[in-house]
Amino acid sequence: MVDFLRFADFVGIIAFVISALSISTKERLDILGLFIIAFLTALGGGVIRDILVDRVPSSFAHMENVIIVIGTIFAGLILGFHRKNIDRNILFVVTDSMGLVSFAITGALMGLKSGFTIFGVMFIALITAVGGGVMRDMLLNQVPLLLKSDFYGSVALLVGLVIYLLDYHKMLSSLSLSVVFVVGFTIRMAAFKLDWHLPKIKG
Repeated sequence: MVDFLRFADFVGIIAFVISALSISTKERLDILGLFIIAFLTALGGGVIRDILVDRVPSSFAHMENVIIVIGTIFAGLILGFHRKNIDRNILFVVTDSMGLVSFAITGALMGLKSGFTIFGVMFIALITAVGGGVMRDMLLNQVPLLLKSDFYGSVALLVGLVIYLLDYHKMLSSLSLSVVFVVGFTIRMAAFKLDWHLPKIKG
């Protein structure tokens, strides 16, 4: 489980950095703006998660995550992820969805390790998954995706619930977590493609 948690953390960080490259191009940010958005998006949720489980944020105590962020930024710039002739909205949604599900898994696993209840596991899965994205959107003066987007926060909550139930029934394994990742990512992409939404509040 520790190996899978680290792997999911790496996937989430890399995916969120790539999404930051996409949104930085769209918002016409300078290089400093890109670095700020990338670090907030990729590491913000993990920092909040670690504080909630009463541990020193790993990004503050170890350079590993910071190096991954910086390396991904430069690799993305070299490979031209910020200027490829593809729909940047699709690039953003795909990478952001990968980061969302990966971080929801790491948050849920951390909650289980800390002995949280089902509510705690679902809540920390949500916070880990969307915390960085919420800070990113607020910094860009946008309404966070969590509050308006199709099955965004709902996917993180569902991932947390499923992982708690898998652990309760002694079915938690690297294989079952891989299935959770694939299903969670598929639901998020299907929601985007088919324009699924939760009921809106109407005045």
